[in-house]
Amino acid sequence: RFAVSVGYWKDPYIQYFVRQAKERKAPEINRGKLACYYARVHGVSYLIKAFLKKTECNCQIVNLGAGMDTLFWRLKDENLLPRKYFEVDFPMIVARKIHNIKSKPPLSKPIMESHSGDSLLIDSHSLESSRYSIVGADLRFSSDLEEKLKKHNLDIHLPTLLVAECVLVYMTPQQSANLLKWAASTFPVAMFINYEQVNMTDRFGQIMIENLQRRQCNLAGVEVCRSLDSQKERLLLNGWETARAIDMMKVYSFLPQADVKRIEGLEFLDEKELFEQLMQHYCICWASKDSSNL
Repeated sequence: RFAVSVGYWKDPYIQYFVRQAKERKAPEINRGKLACYYARVHGVSYLIKAFLKKTECNCQIVNLGAGMDTLFWRLKDENLLPRKYFEVDFPMIVARKIHNIKSKPPLSKPIMESHSGDSLLIDSHSLESSRYSIVGADLRFSSDLEEKLKKHNLDIHLPTLLVAECVLVYMTPQQSANLLKWAASTFPVAMFINYEQVNMTDRFGQIMIENLQRRQCNLAGVEVCRSLDSQKERLLLNGWETARAIDMMKVYSFLPQADVKRIEGLEFLDEKELFEQLMQHYCICWASKDSSNL
């Protein structure tokens, strides 16, 4: 929310989900962290749009652990909506999001506009329209997840993109393996995008883990975040045919240089070394299964 207000990228919908903090964030949050968020948003968005273009939007997206994400609205604005867009999160998070959608016309109106057929179904823990569904479920139990998604008209025969941003790391390696295995075995044509930590066995990684533990935040799946190779290996061992992984410094180097120059001019980045270390400890991985040679 803060990054958007400063001008790192445009998101006219985040204001309806997250209040703007009154006080300015600490400088280290502003500089390295905001540029890292910028690279994350653009990197993930690049892969999502590549998938949508390959399938000519004749596909579905399943956003795992979506939280207050605004991607559905942004894709609608760009005329890039898939046939169906699903979000999954804990029922408590889902209830909060649905409350915001119901009470704010700029959020509810685009859902109504894209909806066709019978009346839109909405209760405290789920929302079902013809193009957008929000499902309250625990990702650690994939049979329950599949059942709930199918109730919301998941079509396993459609090319499917699954997105997880900082989600798998909070599950045990066995739980995330089960989720990846379920996705790989359920959809004949699919892509999985995962954004999370990497290189967590070095000193910088250990400090990150200790800082989070002090805030009672346990990274239950951090052992899989040893390296880019361990990230790819997890995907390949759980049924995916191809897998790639790159750290965020690499992603940053691929971004349009004019835009990078613009965002570097927004706030002075004096701790370049710290920024680079931070970027080397996050990565984007993507895997695919492609029975129809997309």
